[in-house]
Amino acid sequence: MIEWRDEGAVLSVRPHGESAAIVELFTAGHGRHMGVVRGGAGRRMAPVLQPGAQLAVVWKARLEDHIGSYTVEPVRSRSAHVMGDGRALAGLNAITALLSFSLPERAPHPALYARSVTLLDLLGHAEAWPLAYLRWELALLDEMGFGLDLSRCAVTGDRDDLVYVSPKTGRAVSAEGAGEWADRLLPLPPCLLGQGPVRGEEIAEGLRTTGHFLEKWLAPALGDKPLPGARARLVTLLGRMG
Repeated sequence: MIEWRDEGAVLSVRPHGESAAIVELFTAGHGRHMGVVRGGAGRRMAPVLQPGAQLAVVWKARLEDHIGSYTVEPVRSRSAHVMGDGRALAGLNAITALLSFSLPERAPHPALYARSVTLLDLLGHAEAWPLAYLRWELALLDEMGFGLDLSRCAVTGDRDDLVYVSPKTGRAVSAEGAGEWADRLLPLPPCLLGQGPVRGEEIAEGLRTTGHFLEKWLAPALGDKPLPGARARLVTLLGRMG
């Protein structure tokens, strides 16, 4: 019998048999990992097994490649922070859906895990989380091997006046370097460079840029699966900020 203990955030839950549920977690030490929770579809456990919830778990299986079973204990629920806020709920759904979409199964990603848990905890703070979410998408691309180079202009080598991103290379471009090609480039809002204060429209501009690379770089590497609809719904809601 194989057994380990860990902590993680719920990404998805689906019924299994009459009363069990298959729970997908993003765990600290074991990455995206599934397991069966006995009684997980019942009245007592269903409120605990909500997307975004933080759980302490014990996973057991006869063999390493079996789906195994989880015994779970709630650490904290995040539903109370988002249920009255449509944007925050959309944010939670987008985070969990993108992690489920992107992460290879059972591969640890400790830095992304820590960042994701911090972001999920921020969802109750309306002023802080949209920018944190945008930067999280940038970190997700980097963790999956598709990081952007926003350090200097790809044309001139300058580190100043960076306002665009090349859709082909993912490298920053300055206003001078863009020249007549500016209308073919993606926006590079100051907030993606850690500069502020943040204008409302910057979040939408940044999401247009990260979304391009999620769709054109990451998705093809995962078999050309379409990006989760939860992200598009979030982008629509955040696009109304300003």
